[in-house]
Parts: sequence; C-alpha cells; structure tokens
Amino acid sequence: MKWNEVTVATASEAVEAVANILMEHGASGVAIEDVLDIENFKSDAYGEILDKETYTTLDEGAQVSAYFPETIFLPEVLPTIKAAIDRLPEYGLAIGKNTITTSEVVEEAWATAWKKYYHPVRISRYLTIVPSWENYQPLQEEEKIITLDPGMAFGTGTHPTTRLTLQALEVYLRGGETVLDVGTGSGVLSIASKYLGAKDVFAYDLDEVAVRSAQENMAMNPIAHDVTVQANDLLQKVTVPADLIVANILADIILLMIPDAWRLLKQEGTLIVSGIIETKKQLVIDAMIAQGFEIDQLFNQKDWYAIAFKKPEVE
Repeated sequence: MKWNEVTVATASEAVEAVANILMEHGASGVAIEDVLDIENFKSDAYGEILDKETYTTLDEGAQVSAYFPETIFLPEVLPTIKAAIDRLPEYGLAIGKNTITTSEVVEEAWATAWKKYYHPVRISRYLTIVPSWENYQPLQEEEKIITLDPGMAFGTGTHPTTRLTLQALEVYLRGGETVLDVGTGSGVLSIASKYLGAKDVFAYDLDEVAVRSAQENMAMNPIAHDVTVQANDLLQKVTVPADLIVANILADIILLMIPDAWRLLKQEGTLIVSGIIETKKQLVIDAMIAQGFEIDQLFNQKDWYAIAFKKPEVE
C-alpha cells in the first residue's frame, strides 16, 4: 500500500491545531518537528543537553507531517485543509509560512517515518514521557514513566501547552481526586493524573480517532487501566462531579465549556485550562471571573499560558 505525506510548514504555536485539522480530514498519523521544542529542551534541568541537529533539520518554525492512505483523494481534501488552517489566525494563532507540500511514501517508510521525531522527554520532577518503541530506565526512584504511541494523536508532551498542563497537574493533585480530562487527545493528561494520585479519571474527546488512540495508550500504562475514555462534545451532558477539571484546548473552545465546568466542579475544586496564548489570556480570565471562578495560579512558557482557577466555597 502507498501513502501520501502532506507536510505543513507553520508556526510553533499552531502545531497542535494543524495536527488536529489533518487528523479530522483523514490522516492516519501525524509527526511534529518543532524548533521550539529543541530550544526548550536544550536547557531543561530535568534532561540531557540535546544536539539540535540530531532532532530537527529546521532553522525556524515547525512542520506537521501527516500520512494519508492512497484511498483518500488529496486534490479533494487539500483545499478544505488549507482553508481550515487559513482560519487559525481568527483564533489568535500565528501560522508562519503556511505552505503545504505533498509526496508519496511506501508502507514501510510510513510505518517508521514519524518515529525519528520522538524521544524520551523529562517533563517535570516526577513525569517522563517515553515513546512506546524506546527502551528507557528511570533516572530516579520517584520518576514516573508515561508510555505513549504519539503517532496517532497529539499531546505528546513536547508542546509547551502540554508541558505546562502536566506541571500544573503536579501542583494540584494530592491523591483521591475525581478528574475530568476535556479534549484528551493522546490521553497523556489522564495517565499523568493517575500517576499523581487521582482516583477516578474520565477522559473525553470529540474526535473518534483521539478516543481510540487514548484507549490504546491507557492500555500501555497499567496505572491507567481504569480510566474511562468516551467520545463527547466538551462537557455537554456529563454528570460526574469533579474535584479537578483539565482542558488543554484552544482559548475560544475553553470559553464554550465554562458553564459546564462550573456546574460539575465541586466547591473549592480546581479548573486547569491551557492552550492559551498571550493575546487570548485576558479574554479567558475575564470570562472565568464573570462565571464566578477565581484565579489561583498562572503557568507560563514563552507566549503560552496554563491557568488554574478555583471554584470558591459558597458561604
């Protein structure tokens, strides 16, 4: 079988949104190459100093490569993909060069092409993300290994939004909580929540591909065997009361889930939202405060933010 590789040259802040668009239009897997990842990692206090040339051939920006089976007629879907990416600036995301190139690859090449982009990544004091095909031994006894197959979804831990969210979870989870993971993607936040002591975790995603990918990743991490993964539109019709809700999605989508998050969150519960760029930060904060939430803590990496809000106790 032959596959078609579609590569989008874009900006670092748009990689997860571009990956989402490509998957929604029939891609069977994506690979992300981002100069910013290497810039972030090379001075990472938790890991080794990396040789940039080993991990990326790019001088700037990022590129997302997606693999489409030959049964999908690209001339029909590429204009739709391009139009969706062109609209991302409406959500405050820069799209960089915004060029699309295509090439043909054989099955054997596709099966391993994206693997060269992923390596073990120490995210925080306790969490390390390891691709499923890598052999990795923990460096410290307290280090927790999250095993992922990142070829079928996004949220692999390499993007600043995912890293910030994982670090926020590490701050707020103390053990025994019920957690709702909105827009779970690869399931990385749900797995991390279990490692950090959450008792019950419910993961939701609108994309069926992401749901299947998350379920497969849960199976590779025994600690997450009891995580419930379901297809759902944000938190609509969810009835599970939560101690903590986490969502690493676009700011404009976060705004849509605020009333349901307020409805489901217990008093003094925590809402962690990420995927927020500088220009959208105040918009999210204002909407949360209008609902009744209080800001508890901001997490920041370059132009990206994760924000933790509290639902105050009613006197």
